Amino acid sequence: MPMPAAKTPAEPRREATYADIEALPEHVVGEIIDGELVVSPRPRSRHARTATIMGSDLSTAFDRKPNGPDRPGGWWVLFEPELHFGKQVLVPDVAGWCHERLPDLLDVPYFTLAPDWVCEVISPQSGRRDRIQKARIYAQNGVQWFWLVDPLQHVIEVLERQGEHWRLVDTWGGDDAAAKMPPFDAIGLELGRWWLPLSNDSGT
Repeated sequence: MPMPAAKTPAEPRREATYADIEALPEHVVGEIIDGELVVSPRPRSRHARTATIMGSDLSTAFDRKPNGPDRPGGWWVLFEPELHFGKQVLVPDVAGWCHERLPDLLDVPYFTLAPDWVCEVISPQSGRRDRIQKARIYAQNGVQWFWLVDPLQHVIEVLERQGEHWRLVDTWGGDDAAAKMPPFDAIGLELGRWWLPLSNDSGT
């Protein structure tokens, strides 16, 4: 009776490197998450609208020196900064650093200092990765505040780091005209500006 053929051992997966990101075309976003190259297309209009208006509102009020109750200041707010945590390379939709931890914003291609706050605008394609892998990496590397923003459900989850885990502080959403969401709770934010209408199916 013939002996069964021996199975060929599977080759170990090659870990992605930064050269893989550099080789990508400009119209995509590349990240390295747990050794895997993750390539995402540019966001669609619903996602882009939420990230743009949210970032603009936060920049107007907080991306400045402290100078008053309606514009508290004290932050650097950036769209899609590239973050390097060892071999992990992440690109959140929006992130912010307190002036106390980052007094000067230098002209650099990426950051190794963890932001104080990151925001991921989730989509059906990215939601699981944002909630599990990226959330874990952010917590392990010292990000204090994490927002998960769902532009389809019009919901914002605000999480605070406790050790290497996240605690849900609260949820906001809908057309709240004065949402005070930490760490930007010094003023109320008009959430209705952040969303495309739910009936606009072409932009989901």
